[in-house]
Amino acid sequence: MPSTTHRGVVAALMNQHHTPGEIVRIARTAAGWNQAELARRCGYSRSQISRWETGSSPLRDVETLRALALVLFLPVEVFGLVLDHSAGVSTRPAASPEHRVSGDPMPVWEEQDPMRRRTLLAGMGALAGSAVLGTPANPAAAAADPISELEKALLAPPLTTGAPAEVARLRHAVAVARSVFAYGRYGEVAARLPGLIVAATATRADPRAGDTATAAHAQLAELYTLTTDLAIKTGHDRLAWTAADRASQAADASGDLLTQATARRVWAIVLRRAGHADTAQQMVIDTALALQPDLRGPEQLSVFGSLMETAAYTAAADGDRDTARTFIAEAVDAATRLGADGNHRYTSFGPTGVGLYQLSIARVMGDSGAAIEHARRINPASIPSTERRARYWVDVARAYHQWDKPEHCYRALLAAEQASPDEVRYRKPTAAMTTTLLRHPTANRLPGLRDFARRTGTSV
Repeated sequence: MPSTTHRGVVAALMNQHHTPGEIVRIARTAAGWNQAELARRCGYSRSQISRWETGSSPLRDVETLRALALVLFLPVEVFGLVLDHSAGVSTRPAASPEHRVSGDPMPVWEEQDPMRRRTLLAGMGALAGSAVLGTPANPAAAAADPISELEKALLAPPLTTGAPAEVARLRHAVAVARSVFAYGRYGEVAARLPGLIVAATATRADPRAGDTATAAHAQLAELYTLTTDLAIKTGHDRLAWTAADRASQAADASGDLLTQATARRVWAIVLRRAGHADTAQQMVIDTALALQPDLRGPEQLSVFGSLMETAAYTAAADGDRDTARTFIAEAVDAATRLGADGNHRYTSFGPTGVGLYQLSIARVMGDSGAAIEHARRINPASIPSTERRARYWVDVARAYHQWDKPEHCYRALLAAEQASPDEVRYRKPTAAMTTTLLRHPTANRLPGLRDFARRTGTSV
């Protein structure tokens, strides 16, 4: 996870020459992961990671490098890749001779070892221009308004046509989509999701799938859960309702208790936003009780803790201060038992994550001063993901906005934009705050406010 140490490693990698495999090893070690953990996060085998790191397998494919950069929280430039602005978010090899990265998707050693070839193909593909694993069918339309395009796709009859994919390849594509979300690139996530959902739906419906169908249900549930997270963040409530319902159905079909729990957590958030706070709270509590007998591993603790965070925020939004305190104390206990920030089951749960919820809870209850005190206890650089860091600054801005401190609010919005431009572009609270700032008597003392408003799509 990004940290002061991690940033130092990135800076060193940017100024030294290493092979791609050495870069993977250095970044993995800095993150505190063994090869098995990196393999789990990116969808490849541990032996494949080992071959890349030792150099026995060339690591040259552009899209594989990009996927590894996302999972390892590295800028693509450390692999000698640069953003191709004519194509939006795609990457291409840098021109410098020190960093020659081949775009050849099948190096020579792949042809010599069919098992290795199958392993690589199972892990890659989500980023390699395959329409069934995330490439938007209409890139121009998706680039113009990707979240509206996603909403159109999902509010239509369920997507059922498409080619099934190997589950390992699908799992890797889901992990990459989650990493893109963690980087705060919401438009890019939205552009990927329709194709991924088509592939997962086709995979679970494949008559040859057998036991694979269960795993495909779990990946489909994760995709719909991610869709719900994105829709909630961007204020697309119809999309959130549809996606949360489908996430719950797919999670139930998977038979996996933790998959069901994460799907029900986002469903509860949707219910709360729709005015069904009591139903939402009961769903969260029932789900947490089902997990409680087996809180022994980091995944169980993380999912349980994230449920307690949601229960606390739901109570706070309903004005129930005592219940909010009770549930956030349960989350603090789970984070203490976990011991460190993590991203098990994509929860971003840990001590820092609980601190972010304490900030949000104080803000939603109108305790602006308490919210800022919670914010001051958090080092933004320690927040594990770009998305959470940007959300932290938006919450800080909202607290200062409640407190009628426009200059502090504006500085926090600029910090959120620096972390993730999409956070301020797509979130409705930032548009509302920006509009208020533009009308505030002190607006002329906020340099660049009108330019900020234009960048974020707010009417000036």
